[in-house]
Amino acid sequence: MTHESQQFASDNYAGICPEAWAAMESANVGHAPAYGEDDWTQRAADAFRKLFDKDCEVFFAFNGTAANSLALASLCQSYHSVICSSSAHVETDECGAPEFFSNGSKLLVASTADGKLTPQAIRDLATGRSDIHFPKPRVVTITQPTETGQVYTIAEIQAISAVCRELGLKLHMDGARFAHACAHLGCEPADVTWRAGVDVLCFGGTKNGMAVGEAILFFDPALAQDFDYRCKQAGQLASKMRFLAAPWVGMLENGAWLRNARHANRCATRLADAIIEVADVEPMFPVEGNAVFLRAPEALLEYLRAQGWRFYTFIGGGARFMFAWDTAPARVDALAADIRAGSTFAQQAAA
Repeated sequence: MTHESQQFASDNYAGICPEAWAAMESANVGHAPAYGEDDWTQRAADAFRKLFDKDCEVFFAFNGTAANSLALASLCQSYHSVICSSSAHVETDECGAPEFFSNGSKLLVASTADGKLTPQAIRDLATGRSDIHFPKPRVVTITQPTETGQVYTIAEIQAISAVCRELGLKLHMDGARFAHACAHLGCEPADVTWRAGVDVLCFGGTKNGMAVGEAILFFDPALAQDFDYRCKQAGQLASKMRFLAAPWVGMLENGAWLRNARHANRCATRLADAIIEVADVEPMFPVEGNAVFLRAPEALLEYLRAQGWRFYTFIGGGARFMFAWDTAPARVDALAADIRAGSTFAQQAAA
C-alpha cells in the first residue's frame, strides 16, 4: 500500500513489518520439526521469557479471538462467570467464542463510560449474588489498552488485582495492542503484567506489524495445564508452527515490537495535536495509544467519507482512527487538513 492510499479505519489494514517478514523468510530454509518442536518456536518462547523476566508458559495462536477465548476457558468451568467491561472485545466482537470454548461460562458485564473496569465495579458484580442459581464469578478480564484507546496505569492494575486476590478471582489481560500500552507507559512489560498481579496475558502481534499471531503467556505455569490440548482441539496448533513463531523472534529480539508501537502512538498524537483547535471537533477519550476518537458533526464525517477516508463509528457514534507501525506522517497531516476543511464545510452547511 502506498502512503497515498493508507487508511486509518483499522491498524489491521497495515502490512507486515520488515523484521517479522525477514524472520519468516529465515525460517523458510530447509526442513524443521512440526507442531512446535522446532528451534524457532523455542527461540520465540524464550524471547518472551527474557522480555518479561519470568519463566512463563508460552503458546501461540492465529488470532486474538482464539487466544482470549481459550485463555478464559482454561481459567473457568462451565458454571463460572467472567467479569468484563461492556465494551470489551470478548463481549462485543468475538461472536460468543469465550462462552463457546468454555462450554457456557457467562460474561458478567459492567457498564463503563470509558471502557475501564474499576475495583468497585468488579466487587459489585462478584458479590452481587452468591447463590447456587447464579454462575460463580471466577475471572476478571481487562483490555490493555481499552477499546476506547485508554491505558490502565500500573497502579490501576494493582488495585484491580488486589480485589481479584481478595475475592478469589483470576486476572486475564487482553493485550491485542499491549505493545502500545507499554510504549505509552514507558514501563517494563513485567511491571504492567505479572508484577502487578496479572495471571494470563494475550499479547497481540497482528496489530503491531505481524501477518497473524497472538501469544498467550501464563505467568503461573500451573494455570497452563493441558492448554496445549485446548489449542489443538480449537484448531490453533499450527503444523508448521515455526511460521507462527518466527515473526515474534523478529519482533522481540531487536525491539521492533516497541519501536512499531511508539511510532503508531506518535502518529495518533500527531493527529490529535493538529486538530485541537478545529471548531466542533473534540476528542471523545484521551489519546494514550494508537487510537483517536473524535466527536464531530455528521456533515463533517460525510465530508471525510466523500474525500475517500475510511473510519468506523461503532463506539459512541464518533469517528475512530487507528494508526499502525507504517503510518506515514504526511498521510496523517493530509487527514488533519481534510478535517479542518470538513469543519468549514459543516459550518457553512449549517448556516
